[in-house]
Amino acid sequence: MAISISAVVLLGIIAFVLLRRGSVRIWPALTCTGFGFFLASTSAAPTITDAIGAITGWISSI
Repeated sequence: MAISISAVVLLGIIAFVLLRRGSVRIWPALTCTGFGFFLASTSAAPTITDAIGAITGWISSI
């Protein structure tokens, strides 16, 4: 049985674990979050979404 996990949920779990372990400090994490939020509203967002879709499609076909 295949299990599908949203990329947002997966990245959220990874970020939470990294923050709890002390690997990432809060200010760099917030900076990266803000960067991702504003990047999503630019014209680069469809290209990034297509690239991630192609990568995940390639991985799922393996």
